[in-house]
Amino acid sequence: MEELVQRLVQRTDLDEATARKAIGAIFTFLHQEGPADKVKDLMARIPDAPAYVDTEEGDAATLGGLGGLMGGGVMAVLSKLQGLGLGIGDIQAVTQETIGFAREKAGREAVDDVIAGIPGLSQFV
Repeated sequence: MEELVQRLVQRTDLDEATARKAIGAIFTFLHQEGPADKVKDLMARIPDAPAYVDTEEGDAATLGGLGGLMGGGVMAVLSKLQGLGLGIGDIQAVTQETIGFAREKAGREAVDDVIAGIPGLSQFV
């Protein structure tokens, strides 16, 4: 995961701590929203990925707050990334790099299976 953190720092204006939080937000979102068996397989293929999943955050039904008002799911993770200070351009860069990294490490099919299992996500990646 250090490789991904460094890619994000180089491609965006994010510092390492914010890059790690952004990766965590994305992986936690996939864990909460994706098909459990496919996400488990994906996480097992990416070294150190499970360490970036916040299991204390609860499931999608408990996200509540602004994300809940905006429909949860994809909107909730966008809200969380914006809460880290990321603008739309940063969010796009972080998402593209993270998905690209996951495809490199786990394979395109494993990543695409998770994306296909999350309503609305395919239009953002």
